[in-house]
Amino acid sequence: MASFRKTISWVLFPLTVWYGVGVWIRNLLFDMGFLRQRSFKATTISVGNLACGGTGKTPHVEYLLRLLANDYRTALVSRGYLRHSKGLVVNDGSNDAALLGDEPAMIASKFPTVTVAVSEKRTVAIDHLLSQQDPPQLIILDDAYQHRYVKPHLNILLTDYSHLYSKDHVLPFGDLREFRSGRRRANIIIVTKCPEKFGSIERRDVLQSLKKYPYQKVFFSSVRYGDLVSLTTGQQAKLSDYSHVLLVAGIANPAPLLRYLRRNCKVTPLFFPDHHDFTSADIERIVSKFNSLSGTRRIIVTTEKDAARLSGRAALEQLPVFALPIEVAVTSNENYDFDETIRSFVAENSHFQSCL
Repeated sequence: MASFRKTISWVLFPLTVWYGVGVWIRNLLFDMGFLRQRSFKATTISVGNLACGGTGKTPHVEYLLRLLANDYRTALVSRGYLRHSKGLVVNDGSNDAALLGDEPAMIASKFPTVTVAVSEKRTVAIDHLLSQQDPPQLIILDDAYQHRYVKPHLNILLTDYSHLYSKDHVLPFGDLREFRSGRRRANIIIVTKCPEKFGSIERRDVLQSLKKYPYQKVFFSSVRYGDLVSLTTGQQAKLSDYSHVLLVAGIANPAPLLRYLRRNCKVTPLFFPDHHDFTSADIERIVSKFNSLSGTRRIIVTTEKDAARLSGRAALEQLPVFALPIEVAVTSNENYDFDETIRSFVAENSHFQSCL
């Protein structure tokens, strides 16, 4: 597979040149002011990446919401990738994945006090939110690193430990949406999905590879899995209580999840494309696959993101379907505490904005 990808990459290299030139010109137009960037009175924090998918944006967005949403009126603005709606949609409390997209719908259900708005144009969503009677004080921008029409007050760039942007190339030769030089716009860089055993030598090697600028702070994060949550009852369960799992996942990189489950029980994987919109035929396939599993202590496990699209399917309601929550733990570096860095920035910026 790796050799095939390498061959295809070289075949597509001419397209990489044209794509790279287009992206370079676009960024140059923003840098020179020919394309307008807007700042807003509410504090804005962008979470994004240079690569296409798979760096763990949503868990890091949730981390920020848990850290800040109790202290500030908070909103989340997203494009709402692969939703069935168009234009501006503000969550009405239904947490409908078809209207919002799977990830915004999941966040809306987990953070009921956070206003969730989706729009192809983030500026339209922000303008709408700030026109409300009680406008948000803080707006988290999901996957907005390349959406340069908004100039965030704080830009957080994520990069996967096993697929650092410093070792990647621009599409379609590699997986980067833009050149590595785009990292200069970041205030904070988080290396995600770090291994459990991550020593100082590995940390030093990663820092050298990233080639950060003096004004940038680098942190490291790792994944933590919680207890299973039933899609029908909402009750929690322990993975250790089961012997055979049908893993249903439509995410960019299911490999870490598969490794985690295999450390605890037998796993039969059933993978779909990222943000997959499950059809009736897909549901029948899931049911058939589950019924073919051996043993009595068998369950279906899916991600929280996929659960937003699988909930309410009648054919699954009689089956033991569980979502596996995922959180991130961010490690402070030798000079800065991550939580304190974020809290201090938001407090100072909010005070500054209130004085304008």
